[in-house]
Amino acid sequence: MLDYTNAEVVLETRDLTKHYGGVHALEGANFKIHKGEHVAIMGDNGAGKSTFVRQITAVEQRTRGDIILNGQPTQFDSPIEAREAGIETVFQNLALADDLDVPSNLFLGREKVKFKLGPFSILDNKAMREATMAGLVKTGVKIPNILNSIQNMSGGQRQCVAIARTAAFHSKLTIMDEPTAALGVQETAQVENIIRTLKEQQEPVILISHNMRQVFDLMDRIVVFRRGRICANLTIDGSIKPEDVVAYITGAKTGEEFPEAM
Repeated sequence: MLDYTNAEVVLETRDLTKHYGGVHALEGANFKIHKGEHVAIMGDNGAGKSTFVRQITAVEQRTRGDIILNGQPTQFDSPIEAREAGIETVFQNLALADDLDVPSNLFLGREKVKFKLGPFSILDNKAMREATMAGLVKTGVKIPNILNSIQNMSGGQRQCVAIARTAAFHSKLTIMDEPTAALGVQETAQVENIIRTLKEQQEPVILISHNMRQVFDLMDRIVVFRRGRICANLTIDGSIKPEDVVAYITGAKTGEEFPEAM
């Protein structure tokens, strides 16, 4: 297992907190991910995993705390700003347009244009197709016909398109929210191969997953959330077993460095 302690910190959060009125959904999350590192976020339903991601990606605005990207404090006002800064997210619902083809989905909202005529633009479809193919090659995704509409593709192909979208734009960080939850065995294997490819290319990944086998096979570290707080930070080095992770998730154990989560 590689040691990322001295690697460049890509993303850091300090005291990241989100309250919905009197509901404390996320409290004091201190988190780091380094270049090339793959980190799993695990926890029971309602533990704060998705809330944490929504603050990083500016789907919601945090109550307090700091988000530092590549050493610079950031304040994103929208998911578009987070995406432009290099944080690409594959949401559980994929956020794809069924009636559009693969290049149109990859470049939705950031289309390449040849030139603009006042309020009108001429799209550079050739450049978008070439960039799409490059993104698919980078992630190892195989789509027989990229001009086929998304609605005619399998669940696995759709998920692969959503992941390839992150590769097409040279993201600094990829976040995946349960990418294989609704997929079959073969399609899950295809998505996991993409994650391995990102690992080979030293692309950092945050993976939200309930799949213990997947996490232990693909990730370097596990951060466990419980009742809105981080309660464990575990390196997957052979000394940690799935039953240990379950103990942290259920509250039977709490990391010594997280006494406030007890």
